[in-house]
Formats: sequence, C-alpha cells, structure tokens
Amino acid sequence: MSDLRGKILRDLRNPLFLQGYALMANTVITGVLGMGYWLLAAHFYSPEEFGRGQAVITAMRLFASLTALGFVGALARFLPVAGRRTPELILRGYGLAAATGGVAALGFLLTLPMWGKTYSVLAGFGPGLFFLASVVVWAVFTLQDVVLTGLRRATFVPLNNLIFGLVKMGLLVAVAGALPSGGIFVSWVIPTALALIPVNWLIFGVVVPRHVKQADPVQEPPKLREVGRFLAGDFPGTLSILAIVYLVPVVIATQVGEATFGRFSMAHTLASMIELLAMNMAVSLTVEGSFDRARLAENCRRALRRAFMIVTPIIAVAILGAPLILTIFGSAFAEEGTTLLRLMALAVLPRVLIEVYLSALRAQSKARTLAIVQIGLAVLVLVSTVALFPHFGVNAVGYGLLFSEVLVALLIFGNLRKILKFDESGRSTVTQGSSGAS
Repeated sequence: MSDLRGKILRDLRNPLFLQGYALMANTVITGVLGMGYWLLAAHFYSPEEFGRGQAVITAMRLFASLTALGFVGALARFLPVAGRRTPELILRGYGLAAATGGVAALGFLLTLPMWGKTYSVLAGFGPGLFFLASVVVWAVFTLQDVVLTGLRRATFVPLNNLIFGLVKMGLLVAVAGALPSGGIFVSWVIPTALALIPVNWLIFGVVVPRHVKQADPVQEPPKLREVGRFLAGDFPGTLSILAIVYLVPVVIATQVGEATFGRFSMAHTLASMIELLAMNMAVSLTVEGSFDRARLAENCRRALRRAFMIVTPIIAVAILGAPLILTIFGSAFAEEGTTLLRLMALAVLPRVLIEVYLSALRAQSKARTLAIVQIGLAVLVLVSTVALFPHFGVNAVGYGLLFSEVLVALLIFGNLRKILKFDESGRSTVTQGSSGAS
C-alpha cells in the first residue's frame, strides 16, 4: 500500500502526470455529473424533448467547435513557450473561435428547413438569437480549459466543471415546470455563460501574469507566422476529427426520430467520455513535449502506459455492464444502445495509440503528417458509417468507428514505435538493459 502511495506521489510531482490526471479527473467528474444531468432530464422532460435537447446541444457544440477545437492543438503547443505574447495568443484564439462559430451558426439558422423537423424548434428570431449567442459562449468555454492546461494549471479544470455541472443540474430541475420545451438547452447554456466570468478572471488576472513572469527572457516567443503555419496543417485535420465527434451525431439526428436520437445520444455520450480519458493524457503530452522536447520519447512511453492502465478496466466495465448502465435511463435505452456503447468503448483501445502519436507530432510541429492522419481517420469513419447505416442503423456509428480506428492504429504503429525509441536528435532513448518508463 505504501509503495502504491509513493508511486502516486511521484506521479503527482511529474507535470505530465499531474496535468493528465487532472484532466482525467475532470472527465470522470463531467461524466458522473453528466449522467446525473441526463437522468434528471429523462425524468422531468418528455422523450421527445429529451432527444430534441440532445440534438440542439450537439449542433451548438458542432458550430462552436469549428475553430475552437482547431486551436486546441495550437494552444497546447505554443502557450507553454509564448512568454510575453501569451495574452495576445489567448485572445486571438477566443476571438477567431467565437467569430467563425457564429458565422457557421448563422448559416445553419438561415438554412434551418434543410436540417429536418428536430431543429425546427430554433425557428424564429428569439430562439435563433439565443442559439447564436450560445455558440459564441461555448466556443470560449471550450478553449478556456485548454488555456489552463497549456499554462500548466489543469488542476483548476475539474473544479470549474464540478461547479458548472452542479449549477447546470439545479437549473435543469428549476426550469422544468416553466420551460417544458427548451428547458434542457436553457439550463445548459446559462451556467456556461456564467462560468466564463470567474474562470477568465483567474486566467488573465492570476495565471497569465505568473506565466509571463516565469518565462525564460532569452527564449523568443513564437511568431504569429509560425503559429499560422502550424494551424495550416493542424486545423484541417482537427476539423476532420470534429466531423467524427459532432457531425456524425447531427447527421444521425436528421435520419431518426427525436426519441430514437435521445437513446442513441446517451450511449454515444457515455462512450465519448471514455474516449476523452485517452485524449486527456495526450493533451498533457503535447504541453510537456513543448516544454522539453528532449524527453518526448520518454514521456510518450509513460503516457501510453498510464493511459492503457486507466482506460482498460473502464472499457472492460463498459463492455460487460453496458445493458445495466443504460438501464438506469430506461429499458429502451439499454435495448437500443448496448451494442453501440460496447463497440465505441472497444474502439478506445486503438484510439490511445492514435492520440499519443498525434500529440507527439504536435509537440514536434509536424503539421502535415497531423493533417494526413486525422483527415484519413475522419474519411474512414464517415464513409464506413454512411455505408453501414442502411444495414445496422445507429450501430453503424460504432462499427465504423471501431473499424477505422483499428486500421489507422495499424498504419501509424511503425512510426509511433520510432518516436517511442528515439528523441529529436535521432539517438536511441531506450538502451539495452534500461527499463524504459515507469
């Protein structure tokens, strides 16, 4: 027991693990509170409103993330070394994410009849304006957690989302009687907007000044041209991954009824939370790889071991207990979502390899390879999902994801092994008789 405690304490003194564990804790907190939120939503709202709320929130996150997710890799890569340009880099990220998300949402609202009956609830000036504002708010909300992580302050992220989740659940119940239609979306957006104020006060009032003060005065901050070149390669790939995370559910929402989409979305959300655990350690790896490139191979090996150690038992629980987990929301959820949850959970295993590889590429600023891998994965997922949908219905998402991620993991495995064994100078970091990583 003392050995385990000592190992944990050593891990917490390592920024790679401290950041990664903080983000994983955030995912667990978000997952538990998210289950509570949707349990309350299923109890207080009709099945149709439940599915409609899921669909509108998914669309909001899709448009808000168009540029916001594109900046995740760039902020994780450049904030650690931005020095005096840190505030400028953050504000530019916020502004571009909010602006492009708003323009995309406006285009969506102007073409609303093309998106099916589910989204007709957004018709009209008032609902449309509220949706537009929610996209801008969520774009900034998405990036503020990445900013804290890039500045090595990821330990604040779980606290922020704990408070956000509790307030969101309270408001969901409070407005159920007054807003039986639209209450889910309102209860999601209002706490998000309120959370921006204290978190950004913390970022710009406390964290950024300390980061600038501690920066190496000799090190030249990255030029905007350098950041732009990185984004030119990383953004198309990230946009492709966005298609997997948010566009696929939106497409499903246009093909099935509101109640069916609600049951699909619950299984999809739970599986996506497991996937986030794999991605969290990878984001920490990008940050630490930017701070210290000489230890990239060592940190990659450590990240892989810790990620597999944590996600493997969770995946096993999800696969074995899928029917019981989904039955909490109702028997129909278990009947329609069990196979999807199992397939998506299993797909997380190859995703760990892919995410560590992508994060290593970001730390090395290899934007072209980043784009190729991410675009290739997205194309595989979208094509296979569309091809399988007539035969498997919503489960096509799970089959398509598992097939695509296994294939990509096999294709990148050789290059990943090279990264694990060599540092940037080409010297082997694993000598004969070494233990590799702890």
